[in-house]
Amino acid sequence: MKIGDKVSVVDEDLSGVVTSVKGNIVVFKDEYGFTYQYPQEKLVPKNASLYENIKVIKKPEPRKSVSKKHQKNHLVLDLHFHNLVKNPNDYDSFERLFIQKEKLLEVISFCRKNNLKRLEIVHGIGDGVLQKMVWDVLESQSNLDFYNKEILHHQSGAVMVEFH
Repeated sequence: MKIGDKVSVVDEDLSGVVTSVKGNIVVFKDEYGFTYQYPQEKLVPKNASLYENIKVIKKPEPRKSVSKKHQKNHLVLDLHFHNLVKNPNDYDSFERLFIQKEKLLEVISFCRKNNLKRLEIVHGIGDGVLQKMVWDVLESQSNLDFYNKEILHHQSGAVMVEFH
Protein backbone atom coordinates (compact mmCIF):
# COMPACT_ATOMS: atom_id res chain seq x y z
CA MET A 1 0.00 0.00 0.00
CA LYS A 2 1.20 3.47 -0.85
CA ILE A 3 0.20 7.05 -0.16
CA GLY A 4 -2.94 8.01 -2.11
CA ASP A 5 -4.43 4.47 -2.21
CA LYS A 6 -8.03 4.12 -1.15
CA VAL A 7 -8.44 1.52 1.62
CA SER A 8 -11.22 0.00 3.67
CA VAL A 9 -10.97 -1.55 7.15
CA VAL A 10 -11.85 -5.23 7.46
CA ASP A 11 -14.83 -5.83 9.84
CA GLU A 12 -15.62 -2.11 10.17
CA ASP A 13 -17.55 0.43 8.13
CA LEU A 14 -14.54 2.69 7.73
CA SER A 15 -12.57 3.75 4.65
CA GLY A 16 -10.31 6.53 3.47
CA VAL A 17 -7.14 7.56 1.63
CA VAL A 18 -3.67 6.47 2.81
CA THR A 19 -1.62 9.43 4.12
CA SER A 20 1.46 7.56 5.38
CA VAL A 21 2.93 4.09 5.80
CA LYS A 22 5.33 3.36 8.69
CA GLY A 23 6.46 -0.25 8.48
CA ASN A 24 3.37 -2.37 9.13
CA ILE A 25 1.24 0.58 10.33
CA VAL A 26 -0.89 2.41 7.76
CA VAL A 27 -2.34 5.86 8.50
CA PHE A 28 -5.36 6.99 6.49
CA LYS A 29 -7.77 9.89 6.52
CA ASP A 30 -11.55 9.38 6.12
CA GLU A 31 -13.93 11.62 4.16
CA TYR A 32 -14.50 13.81 7.25
CA GLY A 33 -10.78 14.49 7.84
CA PHE A 34 -10.27 12.12 10.79
CA THR A 35 -7.07 10.05 10.75
CA TYR A 36 -6.81 6.39 11.75
CA GLN A 37 -3.93 3.97 12.27
CA TYR A 38 -4.33 0.28 11.46
CA PRO A 39 -1.96 -2.62 10.86
CA GLN A 40 -1.66 -3.39 7.14
CA GLU A 41 -3.36 -6.83 7.50
CA LYS A 42 -6.57 -5.13 8.76
CA LEU A 43 -6.91 -3.08 5.54
CA VAL A 44 -7.97 -3.99 2.00
CA PRO A 45 -7.62 -1.89 -1.14
CA LYS A 46 -10.84 -0.14 -2.12
CA ASN A 47 -10.76 -0.32 -5.87
CA ALA A 48 -13.91 -0.88 -7.92
CA SER A 49 -11.91 -1.99 -10.98
CA LEU A 50 -10.87 -5.15 -9.07
CA TYR A 51 -14.45 -6.38 -9.30
CA GLU A 52 -15.57 -5.22 -12.73
CA ASN A 53 -14.70 -8.48 -14.55
CA ILE A 54 -16.34 -10.73 -11.96
CA LYS A 55 -19.76 -12.03 -12.95
CA VAL A 56 -22.51 -12.12 -10.36
CA ILE A 57 -24.39 -15.39 -10.46
CA LYS A 58 -27.91 -15.30 -9.05
CA LYS A 59 -29.06 -18.65 -7.78
CA PRO A 60 -32.76 -19.43 -7.53
CA GLU A 61 -34.22 -19.85 -4.06
CA PRO A 62 -34.80 -23.53 -3.30
CA ARG A 63 -38.49 -24.36 -3.17
CA LYS A 64 -39.73 -26.19 -0.13
CA SER A 65 -42.19 -28.85 -1.18
CA VAL A 66 -45.26 -29.20 1.01
CA SER A 67 -47.43 -32.26 0.62
CA LYS A 68 -51.08 -31.63 -0.14
CA LYS A 69 -52.02 -33.51 3.02
CA HIS A 70 -50.31 -30.90 5.19
CA GLN A 71 -51.42 -27.72 3.49
CA LYS A 72 -51.82 -24.73 5.76
CA ASN A 73 -55.44 -24.18 4.64
CA HIS A 74 -58.03 -26.06 6.63
CA LEU A 75 -61.52 -27.17 5.63
CA VAL A 76 -64.35 -24.83 6.69
CA LEU A 77 -67.88 -26.11 7.30
CA ASP A 78 -70.53 -23.40 7.58
CA LEU A 79 -73.60 -24.82 9.34
CA HIS A 80 -75.84 -21.81 8.71
CA PHE A 81 -78.99 -23.51 7.44
CA HIS A 82 -79.46 -21.40 4.30
CA ASN A 83 -76.09 -22.78 3.06
CA LEU A 84 -77.24 -26.39 3.41
CA VAL A 85 -80.62 -26.45 1.61
CA LYS A 86 -82.40 -24.63 -1.21
CA ASN A 87 -85.61 -23.64 0.59
CA PRO A 88 -84.79 -23.08 4.28
CA ASN A 89 -88.33 -21.95 5.09
CA ASP A 90 -89.74 -25.42 4.25
CA TYR A 91 -88.23 -26.96 7.41
CA ASP A 92 -89.18 -26.71 11.06
CA SER A 93 -86.58 -26.22 13.80
CA PHE A 94 -86.24 -29.95 14.60
CA GLU A 95 -85.65 -30.83 10.92
CA ARG A 96 -83.14 -28.01 10.60
CA LEU A 97 -81.09 -29.21 13.56
CA PHE A 98 -81.24 -32.82 12.32
CA ILE A 99 -79.97 -31.83 8.85
CA GLN A 100 -77.19 -29.72 10.39
CA LYS A 101 -76.14 -32.63 12.61
CA GLU A 102 -76.10 -35.05 9.66
CA LYS A 103 -73.97 -32.61 7.65
CA LEU A 104 -71.56 -32.23 10.57
CA LEU A 105 -71.16 -36.00 10.97
CA GLU A 106 -70.71 -36.39 7.21
CA VAL A 107 -67.91 -33.78 7.10
CA ILE A 108 -66.15 -35.26 10.17
CA SER A 109 -66.23 -38.64 8.45
CA PHE A 110 -64.87 -37.07 5.25
CA CYS A 111 -61.99 -35.45 7.20
CA ARG A 112 -61.04 -38.74 8.83
CA LYS A 113 -61.22 -40.68 5.56
CA ASN A 114 -59.00 -38.12 3.77
CA ASN A 115 -56.57 -37.65 6.69
CA LEU A 116 -57.30 -33.95 7.03
CA LYS A 117 -55.72 -32.42 10.10
CA ARG A 118 -57.98 -29.43 10.79
CA LEU A 119 -61.63 -28.49 10.35
CA GLU A 120 -63.28 -25.18 11.20
CA ILE A 121 -66.99 -25.45 12.01
CA VAL A 122 -68.91 -22.18 11.73
CA HIS A 123 -72.12 -22.30 13.78
CA GLY A 124 -72.68 -18.59 14.28
CA ILE A 125 -73.74 -16.69 17.38
CA GLY A 126 -77.40 -17.23 18.18
CA ASP A 127 -79.39 -18.68 21.03
CA GLY A 128 -76.80 -21.47 21.40
CA VAL A 129 -78.85 -24.48 20.27
CA LEU A 130 -76.69 -25.18 17.21
CA GLN A 131 -73.50 -24.48 19.15
CA LYS A 132 -74.55 -26.95 21.87
CA MET A 133 -75.37 -29.60 19.26
CA VAL A 134 -71.92 -29.10 17.63
CA TRP A 135 -70.15 -29.40 20.99
CA ASP A 136 -72.21 -32.50 21.93
CA VAL A 137 -71.29 -34.20 18.64
CA LEU A 138 -67.60 -33.30 19.00
CA GLU A 139 -67.52 -34.53 22.61
CA SER A 140 -68.92 -37.88 21.46
CA GLN A 141 -66.10 -38.30 18.91
CA SER A 142 -62.70 -39.87 19.65
CA ASN A 143 -59.22 -38.91 18.40
CA LEU A 144 -59.87 -35.20 18.03
CA ASP A 145 -59.41 -31.99 19.95
CA PHE A 146 -61.61 -28.92 19.57
CA TYR A 147 -61.69 -25.41 20.91
CA ASN A 148 -63.40 -22.08 20.30
CA LYS A 149 -61.72 -20.21 17.48
CA GLU A 150 -61.92 -16.87 19.29
CA ILE A 151 -60.41 -16.10 22.66
CA LEU A 152 -63.72 -14.83 24.05
CA HIS A 153 -65.75 -18.04 24.19
CA HIS A 154 -69.18 -16.43 24.41
CA GLN A 155 -68.50 -14.36 21.25
CA SER A 156 -67.12 -17.20 19.19
CA GLY A 157 -69.14 -18.25 16.19
CA ALA A 158 -66.77 -21.05 15.21
CA VAL A 159 -65.04 -24.14 16.59
CA MET A 160 -61.64 -25.40 15.42
CA VAL A 161 -61.24 -29.18 15.32
CA GLU A 162 -57.85 -30.92 15.12
CA PHE A 163 -57.75 -34.61 14.22
CA HIS A 164 -55.10 -36.96 15.64
